[in-house]
Amino acid sequence: MPTQIPAILTALTIAMSSTLPAFAADSAAPPVAATAAWQETRHGDVVTDDYRWLQKKDDPKVIAYLNAENAYTEAVTADIAPLADKLFAEVKGRMQEVDLSVPARIGNYYYYTRFEAGKQYPINCRRPAGARLAYDDKAPEEILLNQNEMAEGHKFFAVAGTFVSPDGALMVYLTDTTGFRQFELHVKDLRTGKLLPDSAPRVTSVAWALDNKTIFFVQEDATTKRSDRLFRMTLGSAPVEVYHEPVEQFSVQVETSRDGKFIMLDMGATDTSETRLLAADKPLGAFRTVLGREKGHRYGVEHRNGELFITTNKDARNFRLVRAPLATPGPAHWKELVRHDKAVMVREVDAFRDFLVVMEKSNALNRARIYNFKNKSWKTVQFDDPVYMATRMRTPAYDATSYRMAYQSPVTPSTVLDVDMASGARTVLKRVEVVGGYDASRFESRRLWVTARDGARVPLSAVYKKGVKFDGSAPMLLTSYGSYGIPTEANFSIGRLSLLERGVIVVQAHIRGGTDMGQAWHDDGMLMKKKNTFYDFIDAADFLVKEKWTSPNRLVIQGGSAGGLLMGAVVNLRPELFRGVHAAVPFVDVMNTMMDATLPLTTGEYLEWGNPTEKAAYDYMRSYSPYDNIERKAYPAMLVTTGLNDSQVMYWEPAKYVAKLRAHKTDSNQLLLKTNMGAGHGGASGRYNAVKEGAFNMAWMLSQWGIKE
Repeated sequence: MPTQIPAILTALTIAMSSTLPAFAADSAAPPVAATAAWQETRHGDVVTDDYRWLQKKDDPKVIAYLNAENAYTEAVTADIAPLADKLFAEVKGRMQEVDLSVPARIGNYYYYTRFEAGKQYPINCRRPAGARLAYDDKAPEEILLNQNEMAEGHKFFAVAGTFVSPDGALMVYLTDTTGFRQFELHVKDLRTGKLLPDSAPRVTSVAWALDNKTIFFVQEDATTKRSDRLFRMTLGSAPVEVYHEPVEQFSVQVETSRDGKFIMLDMGATDTSETRLLAADKPLGAFRTVLGREKGHRYGVEHRNGELFITTNKDARNFRLVRAPLATPGPAHWKELVRHDKAVMVREVDAFRDFLVVMEKSNALNRARIYNFKNKSWKTVQFDDPVYMATRMRTPAYDATSYRMAYQSPVTPSTVLDVDMASGARTVLKRVEVVGGYDASRFESRRLWVTARDGARVPLSAVYKKGVKFDGSAPMLLTSYGSYGIPTEANFSIGRLSLLERGVIVVQAHIRGGTDMGQAWHDDGMLMKKKNTFYDFIDAADFLVKEKWTSPNRLVIQGGSAGGLLMGAVVNLRPELFRGVHAAVPFVDVMNTMMDATLPLTTGEYLEWGNPTEKAAYDYMRSYSPYDNIERKAYPAMLVTTGLNDSQVMYWEPAKYVAKLRAHKTDSNQLLLKTNMGAGHGGASGRYNAVKEGAFNMAWMLSQWGIKE
């Protein structure tokens, strides 16, 4: 979208006196944000925003206001501080403080991370492979990154990824020290332990060429955060731009094919994608497109032995899998390997030397299907639990004969297993230990189905402690997300045990907007059908009340980011249906954000939400935007959490939302804003800091149910 929009006549006035207080507050009352005149004309309508001034992050008044909100939240919640401390101790006490990930082989080394007791961050390590490339736990350990030492002096620290050169001698890694998710590229010589001078800012993906000295990386725009430029960097030389993606709805990503033969440049928007290939042994060559770019065509590519395996939505809404020669990959040469199925979505494909693995989703459950190239047979890997989460893990070796998967369910701790691709046999490599003992038989998980108002059948995943009464008296936490085609997964949570043990029923709603039930599920919850997302959630809540799983005064809801939009929309529509709401980093100021093309991620979102420069899309988005639809009425108790350095949903969205809601709501229920002043979209870094944040959120929810210990 261009910076200036001819269709919109803008009249901007900001009249905030330098002497105007940012807020008024005392120890007994919440901060009251000042108002300042701001207007803009959109499609002939004059729009006002009294709290626009909160978007000035560098204004001391803004920081003072956020600090005042934090102080108020701390004062109001002082009575639950002991419960929060107790919950923190409970969750920390269940954690395996000394822990080791399952090693994964890359070349002649096994790579893993481990935690030490009392330390916040992992340590990245490797060991040389033993005889027949087997893992040898007695082989000498080499520490690659000690993230605890690297994090010293930083309020926030994160490593986004590590990328080892083909010969294992060098490693690229990406770091963020603000929480804004802008990662700096570093190169470490693993032979000497020294950092090389080569670096680059704002890097989002990386791939090594086979010469062990050429690195391809994608850089995001400093303002919009769109990953739009591909660079080639030969160590010791300045980076050279190879490609710039001109279309604002597209972002780019670079990776190496599993067999190491190609550098893959993936370019994608919500509804269209393109892949280009470059021989990894010819880094100075030109990328060649596989199928070009066709509006509405989404495809992905895997390479094996001179053949491409292509997942495509051409004539296949839920995708199908075809194979084609590398030299002539066009549709005329396709041979179908997996047919389209309207009830099963093809999500991912992994090609190995002897096998092919297809990850599929049906009825909000995942499964893996394995194809054996030698005997041309299929084996299906699925699980018998009523609800579960099964996903692929990294299996980097091209010659691997076992496929690594992660499995968990609401009652089964996270489990890493290897599936023998020839026999289908499963070997459990690790199951997260719940320290102090955990008896899964004390809990039960179930799949429920809700008929939405338009007839769609919406699945729910429920978990609870056996013995809970279904008479409407049970406290319930209902959560969901419902956007970007991201499915809601029925996972296990050590922290959630503290709720289940106190009699809370936890339900996850697989509402439209995700791909839980296939691509149509996403299509029916986006653009001009976005309200289906909110209606599904409300209909699920009504169903749970009607069936006496809970009641409105016992129902707390939770969602983050786009799930925070969900929270804001449903409380505007049905505030009486909920006792309390936790909205985390919520996308609630939809119109002001989507009307500003200079903000991170905005233009790339048009294909998900709509382009508000178009009148029809503007009117529809305006009709559900939480910030724009706040009214003078009673609202449930609300805890709104955010991070000052959030790059996905700027801190000012929840800050403005709380300020406006406080000025309009007619009830006396709690309305709290809690801002982490040193973190971003994902909250605190460091495992104990994250547990502490979660413990506070749980304590607040428990207080809404009247549970005090």
